[in-house]
Amino acid sequence: MSTLLQGPVGLFFSALISSTLLPGGSEALLAWLVAQASHPLWLLWLSATAGNVLGSVLTWGLGYWLARRYPLQALDKPQHQRAKRWLERYGPAGLLLAWLPLIGDPLCLMAGWLRLGFMASLVAITLGKALRYAVVIGVFG
Repeated sequence: MSTLLQGPVGLFFSALISSTLLPGGSEALLAWLVAQASHPLWLLWLSATAGNVLGSVLTWGLGYWLARRYPLQALDKPQHQRAKRWLERYGPAGLLLAWLPLIGDPLCLMAGWLRLGFMASLVAITLGKALRYAVVIGVFG
């Protein structure tokens, strides 16, 4: 069980933290675990993807909740304004880029704030993040 905690479960939590407004390094951990070859690649991919998607969904939910309490003008940071323009232009499809560092978190927050459809947002977030982790596994596997 301890190797599971150090492997897929630890990766899940690293990916979860990495996809919220907090910094993290789930890609480096995934690459290291892939190189160790002690867990099935599909399990590592699933753990990283699930944790990262959950973190983005929590950030989307935070944006949704904040929109009920504060006017949209309250998000006046430049990255929030860029995210707003991007999502107004591309809608939930813009969340395919939710995996990008420094850009992904504001995109998810703004998507919730703008009340973009949850299911469409979830699909786009999941696709982008799943592909990103598949690339990491492909490079280091």
